[in-house]
Amino acid sequence: MAVTESRVRVLTLVATSISSFVTPFMSSSINIALPAIGKDLGLDAITLGWLPTAALLSSAILLLPFGRLADIYHRRMIFNLGLGTYTLASLGAALAPSGTLLLICRLLQGIAGAMIFATGIAILTAVYPRERRGWALGINTAVTYLGLSLGPFLGGIITRYLGWRMVFGINLPFSLAALLMSPAIPGSAPTRVQAFDLTGSIIYAAGILGLLFGLTRIPDRTAIILTIAGIICLLAFLFWERRTTSPLLNLQLLRTSRTFTFSNLAALINYAATAAVGFLLSLYLQYLRQIDVQTAGLILVCQPVVMALFSPLTGRLADRHEPRLLASVGMGLTTLGLGLFALLSPDTPLWFIISALLLLGFGFALFSAPNTSAVMGALAPADYSIGSAILATMRLLGQSLSLGLAMMLLGIFVGPVRLQPGSAPGLLPALRLGFVIFSLLCFLGIFASLARGRQEDRRTANAA
Repeated sequence: MAVTESRVRVLTLVATSISSFVTPFMSSSINIALPAIGKDLGLDAITLGWLPTAALLSSAILLLPFGRLADIYHRRMIFNLGLGTYTLASLGAALAPSGTLLLICRLLQGIAGAMIFATGIAILTAVYPRERRGWALGINTAVTYLGLSLGPFLGGIITRYLGWRMVFGINLPFSLAALLMSPAIPGSAPTRVQAFDLTGSIIYAAGILGLLFGLTRIPDRTAIILTIAGIICLLAFLFWERRTTSPLLNLQLLRTSRTFTFSNLAALINYAATAAVGFLLSLYLQYLRQIDVQTAGLILVCQPVVMALFSPLTGRLADRHEPRLLASVGMGLTTLGLGLFALLSPDTPLWFIISALLLLGFGFALFSAPNTSAVMGALAPADYSIGSAILATMRLLGQSLSLGLAMMLLGIFVGPVRLQPGSAPGLLPALRLGFVIFSLLCFLGIFASLARGRQEDRRTANAA
């Protein structure tokens, strides 16, 4: 029996980890392929801009609703539906004869991504016992951010030598493999008989749509209006959730669990402080240092390699030691790494940049897996999927905040001018100020991480 359970756990870990790799890999690799897509399909800049945005928005809007549906009905069903939809959407995108069909496939990929990320971590948490949960979540964390970080580098190579369609096609064997393994995932009986909060879902969707769409386009005046409208809608959503009998988001989770609340806040701060690092350093290396794109990619890949190597180890440490302390130390190391980048100059040695990236990668590895373990350990089994969805939403909001701030600084210091290698006035001050802000933000995140208190664990025997 023990062998069977071990095999189920391994297959579950592999299936969820594959799905956690391909979705962020796709979202980050498509950016590098946009010029080739535009040239081949004859798309204008606005349509091209919607290809990455459509998946981001559809995924962010549906994370909480799918998490709630998975907790009400069946996690494995939602996960498998996500994998199947993602596989078909990837095939459709690889074969798309027009921009319209490609955009539809990207929308479907975003919807599928919401199903996957709302259930993957919940499934792992239900399958693995407390003493091994951090290790499993560490591996899942490693492959997620490995996919996100390797996307631009590998996507550029694939686009150059195999064409942009293979950026979508390369996902097919991985998605199919995960889909074939998914029947091994243990089923979960419905945890509660309650109605689905459709009204709350609509209000939440409007709020997330306005907030994310606005943040990614700051400092444009329309973007500011959208951001404010999004915040108003989210406040209305919280007001509705307090009064409905079957809420989409159980606010008791935030009120009664200090660990859950502050762990999610720490995650939001960490993502907001780190998501734009690769983007800003890419501009620095290519425009100020005039380093070619392939070499710049090799330098930037140092961070995800360290994250991938150490996340399983830090997850294992979280099984044996207090996640609060591990995550807080990781946040401190991340603060230090970001502070080092604030010292960038036109002739900063490459070894200094690589060392700071290695430190940043280790700090993030030390933070992320223990923090995820703390979030999921603070939940009752009936709330695993919605908790997983909330954590994934924090990631998307943090990424949008980070990129929005970076774009705002570029708009202030650089303006609407075309950057040229060796001639980028205003870029270095924008980068320095950005890293100072990110470092201070991460410093505040240390206190949010410490404020969560000691590890909670509401897991019950034979749950989920």
